[in-house]
Amino acid sequence: MNISLRPSYFVRKKCTHILKNSFHRYAKKKNTLNEEQRTILEYHLRALQTALIQKDTKVAKEQASTLEKLIENILPKSSFEKIRNTVLGLGIALCFAVLIRLLWFELYEIPTGSMRPTLKEKDHLMVSKTTFGINIPFSTGHFYFSEELVERNGIFVFTGENMDIRDVDTRYFYLFPGKKQYIKRLMGKPGDSLYFYGGLLYGVDKNGVDISKQLQPARLDLIEHIPFLQFEGTVTTPSYPTNGIYTPVILRQMNEPIAKLSVFGFHQTAGQVLATPVTPDIASDHSIQYGDLWGMNNFGMARLLTQEQLQQTSSNTGNISEGVLYLEVKHHPSLQNLKISKDDRGRMRPLLDLSTSIIPLQEEHLKTLFSNLYTVRFIVKDGRAYSYGRPESILQSPFLPKLPGVPDGMYEFYYGKAYKISFQGLSFELDKTHPLYDFTPEKLQLFYNLGMEFDTRFSPENRYTPYFPLRYVYFREGSFYALGAPLLTSNDPTLLEFETSEKAKQTAHPSQHSYLPFIDMGPPTHVDGTLDIDFIKKYGLTVPEKMYLALGDNHAVSADSRVFGFVPEGNLRGSPDFLFWPFGSRFGHPNQPPYPFINLPRSIIWIIAAASIGGAFYVQRRRNKLPLL
Repeated sequence: MNISLRPSYFVRKKCTHILKNSFHRYAKKKNTLNEEQRTILEYHLRALQTALIQKDTKVAKEQASTLEKLIENILPKSSFEKIRNTVLGLGIALCFAVLIRLLWFELYEIPTGSMRPTLKEKDHLMVSKTTFGINIPFSTGHFYFSEELVERNGIFVFTGENMDIRDVDTRYFYLFPGKKQYIKRLMGKPGDSLYFYGGLLYGVDKNGVDISKQLQPARLDLIEHIPFLQFEGTVTTPSYPTNGIYTPVILRQMNEPIAKLSVFGFHQTAGQVLATPVTPDIASDHSIQYGDLWGMNNFGMARLLTQEQLQQTSSNTGNISEGVLYLEVKHHPSLQNLKISKDDRGRMRPLLDLSTSIIPLQEEHLKTLFSNLYTVRFIVKDGRAYSYGRPESILQSPFLPKLPGVPDGMYEFYYGKAYKISFQGLSFELDKTHPLYDFTPEKLQLFYNLGMEFDTRFSPENRYTPYFPLRYVYFREGSFYALGAPLLTSNDPTLLEFETSEKAKQTAHPSQHSYLPFIDMGPPTHVDGTLDIDFIKKYGLTVPEKMYLALGDNHAVSADSRVFGFVPEGNLRGSPDFLFWPFGSRFGHPNQPPYPFINLPRSIIWIIAAASIGGAFYVQRRRNKLPLL
């Protein structure tokens, strides 16, 4: 197109817009006009229309200016009309925006670190709402849904409606009441039986087919899966104590009541494993113990102690070799030999019996831990540290750990690397000379024990603290793992000595106080490496019908199915398609199995959208096609 013609084209375009608006306003209001006013307006409408058809830019511009003034004088808009048109326009735009957000796609900002390292705070995603089906707006359920479209290990978005989640209410566009949406990794489909070992998941589907490879693909080898947050899970007690003791106590894991702890008589205790839909074999096999469920006995919770702290917390340290620091491991939760004591909320009640093991660590072990260190995102201010997401007023708290010499700012550790966090979640790896990298046993102990909470109440310096850091250890293929990586390999003398000590403790304990050693029990497989399906079905976690298991990649600080239970099918809303902020190595498609770009629900929504846009364009074109009169 000749550039010299462009100004005339745009002038005529504007004049055409004036003609259309003037004509439609005249057609709507002409019965309110007298004969003279109708004649004048029709004359100038026809004159402008003729000039546009003939592409006479000069005449069209003159007539458009005259017509605008006439319309403004003869048919002025009232205040009511202006408000009505504005409200109507905004309302229509808002309805379309809401429908697009609920049915088609949505831009989503990650608020917390529960999916780190895959998704981090301040990440921005485009979420497709047609990955699994077609959603019913403002409600749970679907117009159409296909379980076959749901991928294990895929990331999914779901609504918290009708789920046991606190503070779930929100508003769309600050107007429409709704429920908050959450994002996790989908690790179990209806009928799956799953078992945790070595930070991994093993399982079979409802037809007994081994799905373990789907649950632990190589591209997600750095993601750990832990079957619990705390050994006791969520605790429910009576509203009031009996003789000063809260009893009975119900322990919930996966938001299912799986155990009852009771006190009766003169401080006598009893524990009972409860049968639930997710533990179907318990009713018929009373040999199943609390720690057997889902592989909980394969995992321990750990913290680092100095020699002085070890002597204060342990009554038997004579047979333990000397170490720079000592790893204290709590393991094998048991309903036998319950103790009565105060919990972290100050309630006197029966508590699970936990076994304790000690591993002496040398400097090379501590450096291995430091090289794999991860923490929550944290803020340093005036030499004190607190978790990201907490208000700055927390600086008045007496429980914040000190990090002297560390410059003010926001930081995080992952895979042993320290990062500085800047504007909108952008992260930059720190130089090895940064004070955060200064290795000392004291600094490692601080980051290991407090790095998920940044709260000194979790410090072992308080001998009687009921708080225990969210750090987990386990065995995999003979090696001892901490922070998601091997700390002690299978041939490490420290590990060999520890295993010998554990077996000796088991032998030395009387039968009425049996001790279960924290050693590698191996994966749930046969000698030939095939999955032990009967074992999985007996001890595994069974996902109920029309329910899904949601786990966060950052297991230690993820409120997921381990807390609020399984996600109902109707709550599934969609899946992230693209991470568009921040730029960097994670930019693009998230780390998950690829969902098909074309599927039935997506095709239906695209066809409806295309038909709607095309239909609206066709109606407008016909309505505004010249000549108008």
